[in-house]
Amino acid sequence: MTALFCRRALLPEGWRNDVLLRWDARGLLTQVTPDAVAPADAEVAQLVLPGMVNLHSHSFQRALSGMTEIAGEDPDSFWTWRDLMYRFARQITPEQMEAIAAQLFSECLRHGYTSVCEFHYVHRQPDGALYADIAETARRVVAAAQLAGIGITMLPVLYSYSGFGDAPLKPEQARFRTDAEDVLNIASALEPLRGTMLEVGVAPHSLRAASVRQIGTVLAGLPAGRPVHIHIAEQLGEVRQCQEHGGRRPVRYLFDNLSVDSRWCLVHATHLDDDETAMLAASGAVAGLCPTTEANLGDGLFPLAPYLAQGGRFGVGSDSHVSQSPVEELRWLEYGQRLVRQGRNIAVTPHERRVGNHLWQAALAGGAQAAGRAVGALAVGYCADVLVLDDSHPNLYGLAAPDVLNGFIFSGNDNLVRDVLAGGRWVVRGQKHVAQQAIAARFRQTLAKLRELRS
Repeated sequence: MTALFCRRALLPEGWRNDVLLRWDARGLLTQVTPDAVAPADAEVAQLVLPGMVNLHSHSFQRALSGMTEIAGEDPDSFWTWRDLMYRFARQITPEQMEAIAAQLFSECLRHGYTSVCEFHYVHRQPDGALYADIAETARRVVAAAQLAGIGITMLPVLYSYSGFGDAPLKPEQARFRTDAEDVLNIASALEPLRGTMLEVGVAPHSLRAASVRQIGTVLAGLPAGRPVHIHIAEQLGEVRQCQEHGGRRPVRYLFDNLSVDSRWCLVHATHLDDDETAMLAASGAVAGLCPTTEANLGDGLFPLAPYLAQGGRFGVGSDSHVSQSPVEELRWLEYGQRLVRQGRNIAVTPHERRVGNHLWQAALAGGAQAAGRAVGALAVGYCADVLVLDDSHPNLYGLAAPDVLNGFIFSGNDNLVRDVLAGGRWVVRGQKHVAQQAIAARFRQTLAKLRELRS
């Protein structure tokens, strides 16, 4: 079937009743008609949402989940976690990257993500040599996305230095090394794959790993309008290093040296002063927030309330994948703000007083912008990315439409996503991915091999 009749569906203008959705062979919506009559050829669903965008992913890190929660002799931090991650990244083969990514993407789909932005930086062989195909590992992650059925924005990463001042890379970073020419060549190699379910942008890793000059070269060689993502101001250590090197905080340094606009996604941006918060909000760029990873790594909390008050845009991502649920990201985002401000109901606007509604819809819009794809809305010409919620679950039973998202996000830990349509293809039915067993079997084999190397 290429039609779905929704008793209640969240459209861009809000909840509507009796909405008929139709899509074509490309997976794009061709009809979105509220107040319709159910046709004989359409499946019927009770509660329907647009699928969420996961705007920041390092897919290989899914295999690290739970393996870094052991305290060392010295105080642990982001930087000690990073050392462990580097050692792990040195061992992974392209085939294993594909297996890990497929597992991750199937999990993301089951929890309500229908698109992912892959910030991909493991490009080289373990000894630092390029593969015969410079895009070998990126293609593996794309293949995993195609197998799982998730839309993807592939972001090959510019990663040349180990720190500010063009410090040389460390041996454990050899697999990440790229210069501006490498990144543009990888993007060019992936160009023929672009389509409804795949976009290609770039990602300067960070101001400490890529120079402003290099970033400018990449931007000059990138087709207009493509997504540009960058890690920034995630850790206070990074802020101090940037001030010591360039005399300015990271976001100020970025804005002073490059033209930041709506195609940019500033990932984390945790540590902003008031001027930087206003600067980011006014730019039209998206703040890429990853609350579960930021909590897991002890990063800190983004200044959400003042940012929203100035019209700032945001989306959410699962980053290191200690969680694969957009509900958990959004809940952490709100609860973190409540804790630091010692108040309630922070993520609201004068026009939307329900926290769940604002969080979901704002994250949809910001995530779609960061992905550079026609996603994030049930509208004609957009990807047919649809979540069917379990209307029989006690957390949703009997709720009026305007209260559904509050119930979905703030009621317990059961997964309330029952079925998922991504790009016009049913990829989750009854909370199970259609290729779940085969994907999981390959993932188990991969984990067994990687854990043998660690022992």
